[in-house]
Amino acid sequence: MIPSFTVEAIELIRAIPQGRVATYGGIAAMAGSPRGARQVVRILHACSEKENLPWWRVVNRAGRIALKPGYGYEEQRDLLEAEGVEFSATDRIDLSRFGWKG
Repeated sequence: MIPSFTVEAIELIRAIPQGRVATYGGIAAMAGSPRGARQVVRILHACSEKENLPWWRVVNRAGRIALKPGYGYEEQRDLLEAEGVEFSATDRIDLSRFGWKG
């Protein structure tokens, strides 16, 4: 049986609209575990492909892509930019503009 937190997090990730982003911690808090950001990372790692999740719409609390260059950063940035998400000169996403809070 899948834990209810996991089910809720998956549903929340699926609900992030195109052109918007959510943070790992934001998803965790909405799913009922305010300190569960790392759990959200694990869910994305384990379930993104199987559950067809829009993984690229989840970023860290600073509005940055957590993946390193050469390890998915470029793909995530390309996918976000294709949806109209803009990055600052310091590679940050303005969460007040593009952030989604469910």
